[in-house]
Amino acid sequence: MTPLQLFKCLSDDTRLSIILLVQNQGELCVGELVDALVSSQPKISRHLASLRECQLLDIRKSGQWVFYRIHDDLPNWANDVICQAVNASEASLVELKSKLNLVNEANRKSACC
Repeated sequence: MTPLQLFKCLSDDTRLSIILLVQNQGELCVGELVDALVSSQPKISRHLASLRECQLLDIRKSGQWVFYRIHDDLPNWANDVICQAVNASEASLVELKSKLNLVNEANRKSACC
């Protein structure tokens, strides 16, 4: 991944919000993101597919749930950029996190930043 590819992938407000929330929370499912971003499930799913194509997100399946997390093979520099963006977005993340209705799932990955 190059910086240009990273910034192109994150150039959309919804995709950036998804990445910030996932990085902050560790992992989230589609329904949680729909609630937090007050958006339709098809729209969120399209953006999640785009972020997976960019190799920014990976999935973990647990029964009927599919959880999205930051890709394990993301270069350190890209992860650092995302972590810095999370830190710089604390005010907007507070509002988004207040809308989260987290699924109770025992093996949930915790946040890294």
